[in-house]
Amino acid sequence: MVGREQRTVEETLSEILLAMDREAAIDQIMQLYGQDILQLAYTYVKQKDVAEDLTQEIFIKCYKNLHQYNRKSMLKTWLWRIAVNHCKDYLRSWHNRHIILSEEQAKSGSGMKDEVEAAVIKKDDDSQLAAAVMNLPDHYREVIYLHYFEEMSMKEIAAVTGINQNTIKTRLKRAKQLLKERLEEL
Repeated sequence: MVGREQRTVEETLSEILLAMDREAAIDQIMQLYGQDILQLAYTYVKQKDVAEDLTQEIFIKCYKNLHQYNRKSMLKTWLWRIAVNHCKDYLRSWHNRHIILSEEQAKSGSGMKDEVEAAVIKKDDDSQLAAAVMNLPDHYREVIYLHYFEEMSMKEIAAVTGINQNTIKTRLKRAKQLLKERLEEL
């Protein structure tokens, strides 16, 4: 589904969800978008356990703020905005900056990291491209992920990230150039 058809389904979904009680609505939202939110969180933090924690926190925020959803944007855009902001807040937090993993934790976490990274990479047939995307600087990886993996328009990305649409276009162009250079090196 793309474009207009997807928006119609999204509008119908948001009407149904808003008519439900909050518990039923959040259950449906989690079923529909849980894996996508986990993958989005992973693109920011690159650690499975942290991404899982962030995903839970994102859905708690969604639950608490569901009454504020006013259908001015698509439900997915509203949820992605919460997720992106929460991930950025985490990356800026004192907790994130002061975590020191022991060698044992780092070794045991690498297997889990590979599992989530594989889930992110499966969205694209070319694993080299997906791996290169995961190694981009955060601000480039964010726009590439949202545009190509989540199939969001520039306008939707601007709404989700709170960044000017022209800045999004510039970052996307620079990210593609950087990806091209890195893939040519392989």
